Amino acid sequence: PFLKDKKLSIYQSIFLNNKACNTVHVSEQLKTRHGSEYLIQYDTDSIIHDWHKIILDTIRLLVSATNRLTGKHKILSCLLSSSSSIDIEQGRVRTKLRKFLQRRPTLQSVKEKGYIKENVFGCHLDTLCHRENTTVPKFMEKCIRSVEKRGLKIDGLYRVSGNLAVIQKLRYKADHEEDLDLEDGQWEEIHVITGALKLFLRELPEPLFPFSFFDRFIAAIRDQKVSYIRDLVRNLPLPNHDTMDVLFRHLRKVIEHGELNRMSVQSMAIVFGPTLLRPQEESNITMHMVFQNQIVELILNEFNELFQTK
Repeated sequence: PFLKDKKLSIYQSIFLNNKACNTVHVSEQLKTRHGSEYLIQYDTDSIIHDWHKIILDTIRLLVSATNRLTGKHKILSCLLSSSSSIDIEQGRVRTKLRKFLQRRPTLQSVKEKGYIKENVFGCHLDTLCHRENTTVPKFMEKCIRSVEKRGLKIDGLYRVSGNLAVIQKLRYKADHEEDLDLEDGQWEEIHVITGALKLFLRELPEPLFPFSFFDRFIAAIRDQKVSYIRDLVRNLPLPNHDTMDVLFRHLRKVIEHGELNRMSVQSMAIVFGPTLLRPQEESNITMHMVFQNQIVELILNEFNELFQTK
């Protein structure tokens, strides 16, 4: 241990011990940098040199080990310092992110500023009309105008399905473009427009006849009470009432051209019954379908009385 991290000064001497037995002795003196002195003495010079070599090799190993340990301490110190810096930086990032999230605008305010546009398809009727500041969805009015302009005489109107891929394309346009022009050549096929209108009505989260009115309409049609149905229609929420008025008025106009498009009251009721009127939870689909069709058929036949001015 006394040799660890020591710098040695080595002196070698040879002397005669005549008083003892005239034997030659070889000695080696070691002196550390701190002033300690050690004398190594033996009769054979080679042994002294071996000791000297072993001592020097041991010193070199100890010095090398000490340097490596010092280097590891430095690396560990650097890592700890770096880790501390990373923790501090992560803390700053978290603080900034927390402040940013606290200052972020609400979803409603972003929508009001027009940065986020809600879809037309799949939107609740009341929400859509409120957003458009109307009581009848604009997309529905555009479809009706286009059909009445160039499609009343087309065979199978609303009964024949249009190209599904083009209908989905029209749906996407309606959801993302406010100035949708249905007179554009890509919407030339009238069955695409009627298909999109039916899809819009089918994807309403709550049908045109609200869930809360379903049982009452079923009870009224069972008794064939037109007056009861008239009261129910008049008590509908305004968007539902006005949209129903516009839709059924249009369907009656389609039926008036029945000789050309072959659409009767019965066929129109079959097409629109399950779309416009359905229970919140399906229980007896077959029985409900009969009543659904009958309700649509009655409203088409008694339209003037049901939607007369209050």
